[in-house]
Amino acid sequence: MITQFFFYLFSAILLAAAAAVITARNPVHSVLFLILAFLNAAALFLIAGAEFLAMILVIVYVGAVAVLFLFVVMMLDVDFAQLRGGFQRYLPVGATVGAVLFVELALVMTGWKFAPESAGLRVSPAPMGVSNTQALGALLYTHYILLFQTAGLILLVAMIGAIVLTLRDHGGSRHQVIRKQIGREVKDTLELVQVSLGAGVRTTGIYRPKPAEEAQPEPEPETTGGHHGH
Repeated sequence: MITQFFFYLFSAILLAAAAAVITARNPVHSVLFLILAFLNAAALFLIAGAEFLAMILVIVYVGAVAVLFLFVVMMLDVDFAQLRGGFQRYLPVGATVGAVLFVELALVMTGWKFAPESAGLRVSPAPMGVSNTQALGALLYTHYILLFQTAGLILLVAMIGAIVLTLRDHGGSRHQVIRKQIGREVKDTLELVQVSLGAGVRTTGIYRPKPAEEAQPEPEPETTGGHHGH
């Protein structure tokens, strides 16, 4: 009874937060509602006994992805009024994409009925005394280690590609050449000048900045009127 109560409670909050994400006018508020939706989804995973997915949802999505969204929204100077201006123009395309996603979700939810042979692909339950996290880790790093490492390499290639595409090299930037710095000699950077005793700077060709002229005192104004002595 208590489990059902919390299930419906977290589900209602999750649905309300998801609706607020797309209806809030302030994008910062949308990200905050998204964090609330993630937390309630993690609570539902805990109720279902999938503590690994719950912790991943909190650590990865709430602790990294949502915070990144929040920083991007707050730091970028985006004219959201202009973005909302083209809502009606892109409404047919958005509705089409939404309908396709809805059909795909419906097929996933009812997929076991359309493919009864897929029941044999389910992973056997974990043995007694082994948690879901331990069983999942043993499965990933033993039977599917090659696929797991391949997915990591794909993400690495995607990260390098994003860096290469967004990197802009300005023509006026000066680059550091280590080879030239190490190979230079003293004569290339310093010059020793022999100055004889009593010789001025003009003799050696060294010119100093001209000293500022001393400010002349302003003459006192003459007084008018009064008596002058003879």
